Amino acid sequence: MSQPKLNVKTSGLPNSRLAIEIEIQAEQCKTTYDEALSKLSRSINLPGFRKGKVPKAVILQQIGPTRIKASALEKLLETIWPQALEQESIEPLCEPNLKDGFENLLEKYDPSKSLIITLETDIEPSPILKTNKGLKVESEAVIYDPSKIDTIIEESRKQLATLIPVENRAAQKGDIAVASFTGRFVDDNSEIEGGSSESMDIELEKGQMIPGFIEGIIGMQINEEKIIECSFPENYPQEKAKGRKASFDLKLKDLKIRELPKLDDDFAKQTSDKTNMKDLREDLEARLKEEAKLKNQKNRHDALLKGIVEQLEVEIPKTLIDQEVRKLIEQTASNFAQQGIDVKSTFTPELVKSLMESTRPEAETNVRRSLALISVAQNENIIVEDNELEEKLKDVSNELSSEENIDPQKLKEAVQEDLLQEKIFMWLEKNNEIIEKAPEKTNQVSQESSEKKGSKPKASLKKQETEKTT
Repeated sequence: MSQPKLNVKTSGLPNSRLAIEIEIQAEQCKTTYDEALSKLSRSINLPGFRKGKVPKAVILQQIGPTRIKASALEKLLETIWPQALEQESIEPLCEPNLKDGFENLLEKYDPSKSLIITLETDIEPSPILKTNKGLKVESEAVIYDPSKIDTIIEESRKQLATLIPVENRAAQKGDIAVASFTGRFVDDNSEIEGGSSESMDIELEKGQMIPGFIEGIIGMQINEEKIIECSFPENYPQEKAKGRKASFDLKLKDLKIRELPKLDDDFAKQTSDKTNMKDLREDLEARLKEEAKLKNQKNRHDALLKGIVEQLEVEIPKTLIDQEVRKLIEQTASNFAQQGIDVKSTFTPELVKSLMESTRPEAETNVRRSLALISVAQNENIIVEDNELEEKLKDVSNELSSEENIDPQKLKEAVQEDLLQEKIFMWLEKNNEIIEKAPEKTNQVSQESSEKKGSKPKASLKKQETEKTT
C-alpha cells in the first residue's frame, strides 16, 4: 500500500543547510500510535497475564501514555524522513536534526491530531564561479640549482664519515661535541623542559642549537665545565620558552671530528646504485632537474587554484568540512603507522580532539579548492572519457601488481579523480596567464640552510630514498 503524499515545505538556511517542514496527517499519527500500542501489548510481560494477551487499557495504566507516544513518534520519524526525501528529490549529506528537539515534539504530539515537524540537514552546496578564464596569477619559479649536487654529496659524505676522537685541543667549529648539560630559565630558575641531557652529540655548526649555545662550546677543553648564557628566539616553537633567557651548566665530555670518505668510484657504489662518480652526478642532475620541474608545475597549479578560489562564491556545509577533517586525521594516523608508531596508544581522545580543531582551517581550504575545481569542470564540460580511464587504470594496476589489499573500486575512483584534475589544470593553463616571478632570496637562503642542517633524506644518494623526498 502506497503512503499518502506528504505536505512538505523547504527553506534554505546558512552554510548550505536545509529546513524541511513536514505535516503528518492525523490519520497517520493515529495509525502509528495504535501500532506502537499493539506492539507493546504483544511483547510486554505483566504478572497475571499471558504474554501477548495484556489488555491495552492495562498497558496504558502500567507504563503510561508517554512511552507509547515516544515509540510511535520514533516510528513516524523513521517512516516520513525517507518518504519526504524521495518525494522532494532531496539528497542529504548527513542525518537530520529535529529543530525543536525530541522532547518538545513529544509534548506537542497528539495521536488524534495532525503534527508538523521540522527537520534540518546539510545538502550539497551550490558554488558559483564568477569566472575561470582570463585571470592573471603569479607563481614563484623553481630553478634548477647545480650547486645542490655538491650539497647532497657532501651531506652523504658526512653520513658515511668515520668519527675520530680529538685530543689536546679546544673545541672548534665543525667538531662534534659530546656534552652533558642542565638548562634553567634565568627569570625564575625553573628547569627547561627537554633542556637537559646526560650525553648528547652536538654538531658545532651555526644554527644547530639556539643562538649562543654552539658559540659557548667553541673554545672549551675536554672535561671543562662552563655556564653558557643564551636566549630563546622570539619565534621559538615552545610557547613557554619564547624570548626567555636561559642558563646551561655544561660539561664537555669528549670531542670528535669526521673523517670524510674520498670522492671516488667506491664512494659512488657505497652511497648509490651507480658504479662511478660521473654516473652518480649525472643521475643527481637528472633527478634534481625533474624535481625542480615538478615543484615549478606545482607552484603554477597552486597559483591557478588560488586564483579561481578567489572567484568562488559558496557556503560550505559543516558536514563536508567534518568529512575532510576525518580524512586528514586518518592520513596522519596512516603516516604514523607506516613509521612503526603505535597508533592506538598515540591517538588518545585528547589528541584526536586537538587534531580535529587544529586541522579544521586546512580542511575548509581543501573543500573550497575541491569545489572550485569541480565548478571549472562543470562550467567547461571537462570529463574523463572511459577509454582514458581504462588505459590509465591498466598502467597503474601494472605498477601496483605486487601490492596487496588494494580495493579496485577505490583505485578506480582515485585514478579518475587524478585524471580529471590533470585535465582541469591543463585547461586552466591554456585559458589563464601565469606570471612567473623570480624566487625570493630569503626563501632560497632558508631552504639551503635547512637542507644543510638535514641529515637524512636530502643527503641520501640512493635513488629510492631521494624519490620519496620529492
